[in-house]
Amino acid sequence: LGETVLTLPAIEALRQKYKKNSIDVLVTKRNKEVYFDNKDVNNARVLSLNPVSIILFMLGNFKKYDLVIDMEEYLNVSSAIAFFVGKRRIGFSHGVRSKLYTDKVYYNDKQHVVYTFLDLLRPLNIKKNVEKLSNLNYSADDKKNVDSLLKKFSIGKKDFLVGFGIGAAESAKSRMWPKERFAKVADYLIKKYKAKIILIGNNEERKFINELQNSMENKNNSFSVAGLINTREMFCLISLCKLFVGNDSGPMHVAAAQGVKTIGLF
Repeated sequence: LGETVLTLPAIEALRQKYKKNSIDVLVTKRNKEVYFDNKDVNNARVLSLNPVSIILFMLGNFKKYDLVIDMEEYLNVSSAIAFFVGKRRIGFSHGVRSKLYTDKVYYNDKQHVVYTFLDLLRPLNIKKNVEKLSNLNYSADDKKNVDSLLKKFSIGKKDFLVGFGIGAAESAKSRMWPKERFAKVADYLIKKYKAKIILIGNNEERKFINELQNSMENKNNSFSVAGLINTREMFCLISLCKLFVGNDSGPMHVAAAQGVKTIGLF
């Protein structure tokens, strides 16, 4: 989810040059909401990551696209898809997968990932400076559901609402800050600013959140939304925070995209 958020400036730059062309994004179910109601994208095409679905997609869209930009850095499957469905193909130059591209770009991981994705537009002579990330969209119903949830928690518009992103991707659990330290920061913010702490995580992280809250002195001012909100509702909820503290993960990038003051823990 986090890296998907960071693709948006590149897609915006692509749209600025190709105003009348059709731009599709190939997504999975878990990250498709990043492109919800995005003015720069014509279609978000959802692909299941199983061999049959991938093969059917490649056969059904054989050389359909004049251009494919592969933003995946390591996995080989995206380069194979690009090869089958794209006439011209831009991707990163490292690894055996790069042999399937017509245009190769050096993968620079010593800069913000936004610029690494923008580098993929260099073969198209597109350059862009990015001062802030693109906002993420949600619906009126999403906002209504979030407002209802905050009302249930007795959280008002004037409250100092702080979001905590306590989780990390399945493959990167080592990025998670210890729950005792989150608890210490939460107690500090509650004492100093009378903050209300919203703990954001998924169903699998409920146990971690419960243990975090139980180690707090002021747990009554903390509220878990693990398993209670969907992705777009998370976009909305985070946008209402005055501050966000989170691990290097999807919600941290969402907070930055929504213009919330964000402390990222690396």
